Amino acid sequence: MFEQSFVEGTGKTRKGLSVFFTFVGELVVVGILILIPLIYTDTLPRAQLMTFLSAPPPPPPPPPPPPVVQKVVKVAPKQFDAGRLMAPKEIPKNIAIIREEDQPPAMAGGVVGGVPGGVPGGLGGGGLGSLAAAPPPPPPPPVKEVKAAPSRIRVGGQVQAANLVKQVKPPYPPLAKQARIQGVVHFTAVIGKDGTIQNLTLVSGHPLLVAAAQEAVKQWVYKPTLLNGEPVEVITQIDVNFTLSQ
Repeated sequence: MFEQSFVEGTGKTRKGLSVFFTFVGELVVVGILILIPLIYTDTLPRAQLMTFLSAPPPPPPPPPPPPVVQKVVKVAPKQFDAGRLMAPKEIPKNIAIIREEDQPPAMAGGVVGGVPGGVPGGLGGGGLGSLAAAPPPPPPPPVKEVKAAPSRIRVGGQVQAANLVKQVKPPYPPLAKQARIQGVVHFTAVIGKDGTIQNLTLVSGHPLLVAAAQEAVKQWVYKPTLLNGEPVEVITQIDVNFTLSQ
């Protein structure tokens, strides 16, 4: 049964010959594809072809350096030397007009027997006195420092009490009198230039006696105190005494 399914034949497939012809055909096709662009060059763009075949242009040369300008300084010829006119070395193109007032002042003439080039106004004879300098001016007199007089001085209470012109007696406070309180109230006062009380500061004293004493002292007037003939303020101490017998 299986033997009938196979076909018996004497023909055999030639695989080697078919592979050879196929390889040769592929080579021919590839060669044709390579040769077509080389033969038909007109089909390519001319501009693209020239860029492939030509080299890029060289860069432009650098600009030339600027020319060097040389400044020619003309030196004016010296016409005068020690007050004498000198002859020029070449003929000038422009001749300047020389005026008398434009000439430099001539050197003062020396005294016979003096030193050439000496100091003008020196002593005659060219001695050592002509070269000596003038004596220096005397120093200014010393200025005496005047000390300003103080505008306020301190004076003791007993000394200033002698200058008292107006003294108001303080009334005895009734409450302090009933309580049998007595004592001394101390103040520090500033007496103005006109003799009136300018400032009054409590130092010590019983509180029931301070108010009456302060109101009375503010009305006191002193004789102005003079210092070098000028009135000044005085700082002094004022004591107000309260006793039950008064």
